[in-house]
Amino acid sequence: MALADFARPDNLVATHHDGEPLTPAHGGPVRLVVHHLYAWKSLKWLADIEFRTSDERGYWEERGYHNRADPWLEERYSYQE
Repeated sequence: MALADFARPDNLVATHHDGEPLTPAHGGPVRLVVHHLYAWKSLKWLADIEFRTSDERGYWEERGYHNRADPWLEERYSYQE
């Protein structure tokens, strides 16, 4: 994910929902929610954050999903890049 997408103030690094700690089934202990990308690029289980100078495709991107996935631009699959 690009730094500009990650660093937006409307993103959430969540540890709780409705006052209760997140359970593992719901992404606990820590979950990343990226609203402006319609949560397509959210992380259910956030383990670490690594900053890189170049892009590296993740698990789903290697399997044909769009690298950015902006839902408003209908960016769903890698053939659309």
